[in-house]
Amino acid sequence: MKTTKKGFTLIELIVVIAIIGVLAAVLVPSMLGYVKKSKISSANSAAASLQKAINTALIELEEETERASEIGMLDRNSKASGATVNIKDDKGTPITDIIDNDDMWDKICHYMDKVKKCRFVAYCDGGACTAVGVSIDKTYTGTVPGGVVTVDTYKTYQNNYSLAAQEALKKVS
Repeated sequence: MKTTKKGFTLIELIVVIAIIGVLAAVLVPSMLGYVKKSKISSANSAAASLQKAINTALIELEEETERASEIGMLDRNSKASGATVNIKDDKGTPITDIIDNDDMWDKICHYMDKVKKCRFVAYCDGGACTAVGVSIDKTYTGTVPGGVVTVDTYKTYQNNYSLAAQEALKKVS
């Protein structure tokens, strides 16, 4: 009686492993590109959410003080516990005693709790937030309007959300 051996030969296994290696070599770089696109998209989404939160807070503040339209910029850097409100008078001199920074920060946090983890710069004009640059981590930055940070340019804006916000502001102007 003849017995047949079941299983794979060494050559068949080597061929399969070689095919898997070639597929991995082709797919891994493209998957890394998808991860970058996803993180940039997430940062842009955070910037859009932050813009909406700031606009809502500005509307609320305008109802209370009628001075929200004077806000030119909101800034939250890595050392800040809240956001700094920058207002300038007719001569361009900064005014700091009209709107309480903590009050504005509380209003923004009320509409977007995750903002506490972000660093951002937001430019405002006439009581509306027009451009935002946000850093959700030290690598990926997002903007509103979008299109500033891409897979090709994300290293330029790496942890430089204020530069990204300035570029976004140029798109609005």
